[in-house]
Amino acid sequence: MSIAKKLVGQTAAYGLSSIVGRVLNYLLVPIYTLVFAREEYGVVSYLYAFVGFFNIVYTYGMETAYFRFANKPDADKKALYNQVLTLIILSSLTLSGIIILASSAIASFVGIPDKPQYVIWLAIILAIDAIVAIPFALLRLENKAVKFASIKLVNILITVGANMFFLVLCRDIYYGKYLQEFQPLVSKIYNPAFGIGYIFLINLIANALQLPLLWRELSKWRFNFNLEVLRPMLYYAYPLLFMGLAGMVNEVIDRILLERILPDNFYPNTSSMAAVGVYSACYKLSIFMSLAIQAFRYAAEPFFFSQSNDKNSPQTFALVMKWFVIACSFIFLFISANLEDFALLLRSPEYREGLMVVPVLLLANLFLGVYYNLSVWFKLTDKTKYGTYISFGGAALTIVGNLLLIPVLGYMGSAIATLVCYFSMALASYLLGNRHYPIPYPVKTMAGYILLAAAFVWVTIVIDIENWWARHAFHLAICMAFLAIIWLFERRRLLKL
Repeated sequence: MSIAKKLVGQTAAYGLSSIVGRVLNYLLVPIYTLVFAREEYGVVSYLYAFVGFFNIVYTYGMETAYFRFANKPDADKKALYNQVLTLIILSSLTLSGIIILASSAIASFVGIPDKPQYVIWLAIILAIDAIVAIPFALLRLENKAVKFASIKLVNILITVGANMFFLVLCRDIYYGKYLQEFQPLVSKIYNPAFGIGYIFLINLIANALQLPLLWRELSKWRFNFNLEVLRPMLYYAYPLLFMGLAGMVNEVIDRILLERILPDNFYPNTSSMAAVGVYSACYKLSIFMSLAIQAFRYAAEPFFFSQSNDKNSPQTFALVMKWFVIACSFIFLFISANLEDFALLLRSPEYREGLMVVPVLLLANLFLGVYYNLSVWFKLTDKTKYGTYISFGGAALTIVGNLLLIPVLGYMGSAIATLVCYFSMALASYLLGNRHYPIPYPVKTMAGYILLAAAFVWVTIVIDIENWWARHAFHLAICMAFLAIIWLFERRRLLKL
């Protein structure tokens, strides 16, 4: 039980940077949905969908490989750090150099031929993100969660602060809403025609500022490149690269396909890029599930590796999974039941047209979190090829599902394809894990809680109460009923904790 408590503590620490930081970052959604038209926000989401793929390519599984090899009893952690960081620096600078040289052609390909600078800025962001990933991994390996969280939060605060300064304060002064005496000064630093360029440039500056904050970890690095040392790590990591690419297909390919294959006028007076903007904004409302999963993953990955040799680790992993499912089921229910309140974060009503996808995406992300938990078996047994197979199967389902459903259901088709994909991946990982690394997961209990939450969500949708106060009281009662049922069946375990 003390081991589980340790995981909870680390998850809370990493959650400070993940959850609080992302919540602060989420303040940008009301700004973007107020300042930018759907087509403009669609361009941002569209470009960052491609960035998601390149983030995987830039690190090619070496972060996880570093964890795995650094946790071996005879590991020379300092040498491994030097080797991995050297490799990442060399590859990142090479890849970004190629992208910068081809920026004009790439800008034309993605539909922004007059904005090649966006491509250049994103190439620099990708290189910085890849390079700092290894020092961040070192902090996690050394259990320095506070420093990890602090740097992440500083990055988020700079990003949010700069966006609010330029897109709210400067914009309002520029248009004479208040502080008119500062208009001449603001006119020198703010240009409304720069538009979404502020988003990319601010992200570049904020990411670059992580380098001095990680200077102590970076100063430990010494150039050291030995292919013989790196070869087993690369062999371990390359399936994770393909698994990551396949996973990114599941995560962002819907934005790309929506823009490409959505029939003309599927949504009246809405272009395909505007539909991407609506879908992406509504997708953000499922971010709270993603936050819980991300915070958990930061702590769980090194935790699972460190506990792999403990004889009671299967029981510990099963306990962790059950409480993870319970927590995520409540998040799924609470956000879905109170969706009209969360939707107010989308300041412009035209972005709220896609709210029906949110409960589907929340449930999909719940199963993604289950899959991340289940993936412990192939990481601990060094059978990462199975993770690749599962991810590629999921990617195939995502692509086929989007191709079949987008022309019929629009962005709801993308949401359903995501749910089918993540559920199938979790099921496949569970069945394979039972054969190679059996863990006594309480499957019936977990399935019961998920189905219960889904049933309660369905009740909140079909029972329409006009009165605002009565409706909210009913939704709150539904959420409290779920917690009461959890207490009824789990009170002994909770009291013991």
